[in-house]
Amino acid sequence: MAQRILVVEDEDALCTLLEYNLQAAGFEPIIVRDGDEALLHLREDVPALIILDWMLPGTSGIEICRQTRARAETRAVPIIMLTARGEEADRIRGLDTGADDYVTKPFSVSELIARVRANLRRSGAGTEVLQAGDIVMDLETHRVHRGEREIHLGPTEFRLLECLMRRPGRVYSREQLLDIVWGRDVYVEARTVDVHIGRLRKALNGKRDTDPLRTVRATGYAFDETYK
Repeated sequence: MAQRILVVEDEDALCTLLEYNLQAAGFEPIIVRDGDEALLHLREDVPALIILDWMLPGTSGIEICRQTRARAETRAVPIIMLTARGEEADRIRGLDTGADDYVTKPFSVSELIARVRANLRRSGAGTEVLQAGDIVMDLETHRVHRGEREIHLGPTEFRLLECLMRRPGRVYSREQLLDIVWGRDVYVEARTVDVHIGRLRKALNGKRDTDPLRTVRATGYAFDETYK
């Protein structure tokens, strides 16, 4: 199951950007645009991490941070403050209130995702294992096993398998896989996906007859949970 990231931000364009990139990175973003709504959400569900704007309608980000740290259920949840307030005094105030990290707008989305992963690792929430059938994927150590056999994958094949295993049964088009695995800013031909899927199949299956990767004609690929 993907780790839930609570995004508390009132700028629509930024919400869309963060939602897309967090999903592409394998997380489950929950978008909340109001400070009062964020507090209500935190009473009902504890996310793996919070990305929190300072200036919000309703309750401010600083107050949300303070209340989050005051509750035993949410005390250990990492918080990344995301704000246009870049003065040193503001950063100190945010960190003193309980934020774990502080990112000033404008920012690099790839850097923010890296900070999300780093804060999850520090909190102990970043260790994640995906398992389906006889395939086990350890995302922290970057090791894959099928049964007793360790599977050695290149970085692209590893990211492809991670993408497909996170949502078994879902069919991804080649264009979607290109966006998620290679990135939207990199030009790669769609047939490149077929080449890497072929390499991934060869590594996973070896001499086995069962194939967990399902090809959907004229559409794309999916991880098939019923392959056994």
